[in-house]
Amino acid sequence: MGSKASKTNKCGKKKGLMLAYGLIQLGTRVISALALTAIACGFYSLKQEAKVFTDCVEEATEIGKTTLEGVRFCNGGN
Repeated sequence: MGSKASKTNKCGKKKGLMLAYGLIQLGTRVISALALTAIACGFYSLKQEAKVFTDCVEEATEIGKTTLEGVRFCNGGN
């Protein structure tokens, strides 16, 4: 009888470890998904900033500046 109880006890320990491993895996996947979402939001704001910059350069070229002067103007130069 003693060996049967020992096997059951070992199985219980392994079951707990497997549960912990599964929860850790699930947690890391959730963290990865949140990180990728944050990166995607960063790209969206970068896209908006690039659009505003392009509009600024186009506006500067419409008033008679060259593209180079327009880029310098939109970057904060004179």
